[in-house]
Amino acid sequence: MKTLTLLTAGALMVAAPAFAEGDIDAGEKDFKKCKACHMVVSDDGEEIVKGGKTGPNLYGVVGRVAGGVDGFKYGDGLKDAAAAEFVWTQEAIAIYTEDPKAWLSDNDFAAKSKMSFKLKGGGADVAAWLASVGPAMEEEAAAEEPAASTD
Repeated sequence: MKTLTLLTAGALMVAAPAFAEGDIDAGEKDFKKCKACHMVVSDDGEEIVKGGKTGPNLYGVVGRVAGGVDGFKYGDGLKDAAAAEFVWTQEAIAIYTEDPKAWLSDNDFAAKSKMSFKLKGGGADVAAWLASVGPAMEEEAAAEEPAASTD
């Protein structure tokens, strides 16, 4: 039994990096399933994905406190996550999109979510794409640009 536990733990550790990365291009395509409820609009108003307003704007969701968009009325589970100052990661978003109520319950938050849609596969890809269009990635890209010449 001890060997099986160690083998399982080892397999999970090896699989974790692949899971966390996701395919950004596939995620952009899969996000089309999400845009009925969610938009992605940058802080300066650039409309990255025109979408619904039933769910909160997902721009900058990776690295943001869950339930943190001002003016949006969240379900009890995400209100609990906000109170606990839970910060979204790509991995958490990938799992949450598969079954929001189960994820909330597994993390000791109220198992009540307004999100009724379950993404059957591709959650890691969508999470990777959301991370790629967020402010952290934009800042990183700007930092990598060569400095303008003053000649």
